[in-house]
Amino acid sequence: MGGGPGKDGARRRSPGRTRAVGVGVGVLLILVSLISAALCYIAFSWWLPSDRDRYRDYVAAEPCPARATATDCLSTWHLTVVKREIKDAGRTTTYKATLKDGDAWQGVVDFGDPGPLLEHLKPGDKVTATAWRRDIVVLSKDGVRQNTSEAPRDEIQMNAAMGMLGAFFAAQAFAFGAVRLVSPRDHAPFAWDPYGRRLLFTSIAVCFGVGLPAVWIGIPWWTVPAVGLPAMACAAVLMYPRPARTAAGAGR
Repeated sequence: MGGGPGKDGARRRSPGRTRAVGVGVGVLLILVSLISAALCYIAFSWWLPSDRDRYRDYVAAEPCPARATATDCLSTWHLTVVKREIKDAGRTTTYKATLKDGDAWQGVVDFGDPGPLLEHLKPGDKVTATAWRRDIVVLSKDGVRQNTSEAPRDEIQMNAAMGMLGAFFAAQAFAFGAVRLVSPRDHAPFAWDPYGRRLLFTSIAVCFGVGLPAVWIGIPWWTVPAVGLPAMACAAVLMYPRPARTAAGAGR
């Protein structure tokens, strides 16, 4: 009885400060939700269509005619390997080749992985480079081809997954922020631990768990939100904390 006041006592002595902190956190969460909503809009209105159209243009591109100056066709260049660099140190990976065209040009080409061609290249090797829109998109030697990091890919399912993650984060931040504004001192269960933390990690798992298989299987991008949105809605309902049963209620 003679001990100092606990945390609850301190909170009762400063309701104004507690309310101000709660309102501030609520406003911050709503601002974050607006930013996330804007990123979601950009992902679906610009990023995804841009990558889709770029890939379609690349697939439809034809070899350049002789002496052509256009960049939308596929041009072929015969280059020499100057240096190959492969580093795989945990999270830091480097896959690149330095190429040159006689004394006229020298540049570095990045790859997403070492095979099937890059790991076998040596300085002095002669390679054939395919360029599209001023970027080297394919490197080949003796019939072995490998796409560079600049090659357009049909992976817009992950664009949709990233946009969906922005939508999930915006919805969560807005809901938690609104509750903070309405009830700064008593906002349970809309708090980080455990409901907020579970929702955030579940939304990340849902986005990657749906987006990556969609890329591997090659199904249309719109299946990502079609599957992910209901899955996340069900998870939010199932994870919502239920009121604990009292001892009296449990004994009935």
